[in-house]
Amino acid sequence: MTDRTAVVDAPSASPKQVSAFRLSRHHLSDRAPASGLVQVAGDMGGTQAQLLSAAQIALWARTRGLRMPDVEEALWRDRTLVKSWCIRGTLHLIPSRDFAVFLRGSARRDARWIAWMTRAKIPTESVDRLVGAMRKALDRPRTRTEIAERISTSLGVKIAQKSGRGWGNPANATGFRIGRTVFSLDGVIFLACIRGQACFGPVREGEATFVRPEKWLPDWHDLPPEKAELELLRRYLRAHGPATLADFNIWIGLRAADARDVWTRLEPELAEVDVDGQTGWVLRKDLPALTEAKLDASVVRLLPSFDSFLLGQKDHRHLVERAHHARVYRPQGWLSPVVLVDGRVAAVWSYERTSRRLQVRVKPFGTLPAAVRTAVRDEAEDLRRFLGSPEIGIRFS
Repeated sequence: MTDRTAVVDAPSASPKQVSAFRLSRHHLSDRAPASGLVQVAGDMGGTQAQLLSAAQIALWARTRGLRMPDVEEALWRDRTLVKSWCIRGTLHLIPSRDFAVFLRGSARRDARWIAWMTRAKIPTESVDRLVGAMRKALDRPRTRTEIAERISTSLGVKIAQKSGRGWGNPANATGFRIGRTVFSLDGVIFLACIRGQACFGPVREGEATFVRPEKWLPDWHDLPPEKAELELLRRYLRAHGPATLADFNIWIGLRAADARDVWTRLEPELAEVDVDGQTGWVLRKDLPALTEAKLDASVVRLLPSFDSFLLGQKDHRHLVERAHHARVYRPQGWLSPVVLVDGRVAAVWSYERTSRRLQVRVKPFGTLPAAVRTAVRDEAEDLRRFLGSPEIGIRFS
């Protein structure tokens, strides 16, 4: 938040109230029923899913009695959840009914990829033709191989191999020659998804598939970008407020000018709040909930890698002490799984699974009170249930 020497006529909220407000909005202080799985995914601003297992645990941490098959069924049978790249250009699980909010709301991020292609001297019109040909092929879920074959047939271009690292691939990757370079198939798929023209379909024989959202999502409806942008900012502030423009820009990953434009258009709905001498903004309608927020009991949760609760603000001092920051926010954008105690990180943790046993290891930053250790054991036991492991072991190091 922004430092201020004085905040004239602005209501105030304590750090504890802010923490209680955010914990409540993320369904961490009071878990939602398993039937509210889709609502939870939307309320938390999407579930980051580079690691699908981490996304599943993030949803477990916020729901009561959730089963692993519940997430699978929501994704692939009921299609009430959908997997795609969206905010920050990262994979997320989001409510299908909100697909347009998240994809159209962050559509200006495409300008970053266009700028990258321009610097790399890759003709954007050629890439657009590849994306367009891919979209036409996605009348049903298609694997990468099927997509490449249909692009090749549609445009009369040969499938080529891109050597070296490209779009996250460590080895040779399938692609299409554009001038002197080979643009990878994964790059085409990524751009189609980030533009809202494709999303993930079900896994088929171990391979991911992709499909047009209007062919896959039962509640498909589109939104104009200008409306989606405002709604996405509202979703952000409901989950992560009080926040600043800089916080929002980090969360969504737009160019600074684009984020500022969206923020400015929503300003009539915003209220300024003084939090311990710093200024943040919330939706005006959320002011009563913020100023009345409190924890009725201690909250201990095991959060996975990349949990969205850790990704809402630019400054993390409200979450973790500076001495332990690097143990949570690691190099190259990796975030550790953490033990959250009343809104602050008290430890990092990890787990290993065998055919019969879940082994949980907790590395506290300091001495954990007995009550917190007991709560961690309770959480680990419920995680064992969720993951379907017959046995559990937990070790505090």
